[in-house]
Amino acid sequence: MTQFPAIFGEVLFDCFEDGSRVLGGAPFNVAWHLQAFGCKPLLISRVGDDPMGRRIRDTMLQWGMSAAGLQLDPDRASGEVRVTLQAGQPTFDIVEDRAYDHIDAGAIPRITPSLVYHGTLALRSPESAAALNHLLQSQQAPVFMDVNLRPPWWNLSQTTNLLEQAKWVKVNDAELDILVDGPATLEAKAERLLERYDLSWLVVTRGKKGAMSLDSAGNLLETNPPAETRVVDTVGAGDAFASVCILGLHSDWPYGLIIERAQRFAAVLVGSRGATLDDPELYNALLAEWL
Repeated sequence: MTQFPAIFGEVLFDCFEDGSRVLGGAPFNVAWHLQAFGCKPLLISRVGDDPMGRRIRDTMLQWGMSAAGLQLDPDRASGEVRVTLQAGQPTFDIVEDRAYDHIDAGAIPRITPSLVYHGTLALRSPESAAALNHLLQSQQAPVFMDVNLRPPWWNLSQTTNLLEQAKWVKVNDAELDILVDGPATLEAKAERLLERYDLSWLVVTRGKKGAMSLDSAGNLLETNPPAETRVVDTVGAGDAFASVCILGLHSDWPYGLIIERAQRFAAVLVGSRGATLDDPELYNALLAEWL
């Protein structure tokens, strides 16, 4: 792997009422997994000059990740999601106007990545949206878009424009229903989305029902979670899935093998609490099977 993927978007802390904090954000989670799988990604994000920002940088460096794409904002705090429980159910306040909302196009390193990954949350502000546009226009790397709609922080016009620039797209079944209205089967909606945006490959995750994918040649593939899957926490399962999709594209695996292995890794992740794993041996064991 002589080139590396560029991962663009938010890094933040989930902050709970008991004072505990968990590091995350979909792009950060994807970059974390890719680092453990040997891809050496470059995370392009922005943090505040505050204790959370310093902890993010230190944690990345300890995991072996590059901090060359991590910008420091002297004026705004690091990303934060405030998690509260109401009648036992969590509610999430994705705090606005944080450092990752102001990624500076001019501070992005000059790079030639193998692909660019992004979602939609970090693009809620014009500054970060312009930074991603600059990145996409400044080089011709193909785009992997993980749709990740987070109401109210997305709009259809922007999402449509991003889909038009993508080569590969991952959505979940609920997001597919939003993007393709009307009565139709999941497969028919996937076909419409793929054709509408001239995608090479579309992946649809379906939670405990597994995942399906459709490519531009019309090949429909499906995969199911392993029968022995033990679910402790589903947070970050989609990010785990996306990371192996990127690993597979980076390694030229066939699409069917990619979604099978992505489903396998997502099943490993949901067996532990949290959106990432901090044991390199869990990643190494999978790589030993796959490579």
